[in-house]
Amino acid sequence: MAKILIHSDSASSATSVSNIFIDEYMSDANGEFVKIYLYLLRLMNAPDSAFSISSIADKFEHTEKDVKRALSYWERMHLLRLEYDTEHNLTGICLIDSASRDKTGTGDDFPENETAAETPEADSVSSLEDTYHSPDDGISSVNTESFPPKRDYTRDELKQFQENDQIAELLFVAERYLGRPLSQTDMNTFIYLYDELSFSSDLIAYLVEYCVSKNHTAIRYIEATALKWAESGIRTVTAAKQEAKIHSPAYYAVMRSFGITGRNLVPSETDYIEKWRSEYGFSIDIICAACQQTIQSIHQPSFPYTDKMLSNWRKLNVHTMEDVKRLNLEHKERTKASAQEAAGPKNKFTSIGQRSYEYDELEKMLLTTNSKH
Repeated sequence: MAKILIHSDSASSATSVSNIFIDEYMSDANGEFVKIYLYLLRLMNAPDSAFSISSIADKFEHTEKDVKRALSYWERMHLLRLEYDTEHNLTGICLIDSASRDKTGTGDDFPENETAAETPEADSVSSLEDTYHSPDDGISSVNTESFPPKRDYTRDELKQFQENDQIAELLFVAERYLGRPLSQTDMNTFIYLYDELSFSSDLIAYLVEYCVSKNHTAIRYIEATALKWAESGIRTVTAAKQEAKIHSPAYYAVMRSFGITGRNLVPSETDYIEKWRSEYGFSIDIICAACQQTIQSIHQPSFPYTDKMLSNWRKLNVHTMEDVKRLNLEHKERTKASAQEAAGPKNKFTSIGQRSYEYDELEKMLLTTNSKH
């Protein structure tokens, strides 16, 4: 790949990191993106330095696509400008002074008359966790035009909001969950959710808890999730928890194991899944095994039947798939022995097979197995 010229609009040639970058940008960014930005600053020690995407990828053991994502992210933050030739080949990177950048915009939007779709690297950044898209969590593209415009609150306004006990408590809880002091950008976002989107402090607190539980701490990811909830009409913690259940890996795994299509699970069904995961502590593999055995036994999905099975597995201290296989093997051996005994010369009608894993039979079989161990 051709060499890329890197230059700056700043007169200083020293490797320095502005306080604005540390205070306003670093905490929100992916750690690998921060490394690449700092490396670009380091390259500024050599005027008119040249490098390639492949060379920086090799240095940090990334793919070239990872490097392009980092560069596109910082361009969206308006901390650098990517320069292209007429064929859209990247030919240069201009680092923009963050001090002057702070006076000209918020970093959350594209420049006037420019959209993500028009940016040459837009396709390569669409899957980043720091954007408003994350398919694995059910967060799809949000139409921000349907919401009140986000604005920057002044320091006086933020101070006034912090005098509200509910907001003060909210910001304290958010700091604890995020594990960092809140930047002005963080506070501005939380106030926007409270003041403009009318989210309650409890809902915002749960929002942060939910995102952190999925290892997402970037404020833009948190905001994207909030916008998606607002777009879906989610305004209470109860509704948010139900939405979280629907988009959990266990939810889809159970649907596949039961062969359920064409509908969503109802709250009573998702409550069972939550019970199996939280109260019983079973892995998704074991839950799916119980669902599949339910289908084999009664030929239809049944959450109560599966719950009975998992409840007994819990009593038998089932923890792994090996434990499940052992129980199934022992059951097959007993079933075979019973069939052989029933096939004796008593009566030709006595060998009619009975359905295995009926509720009472299942409990008796599992508890008998437990007494042997």
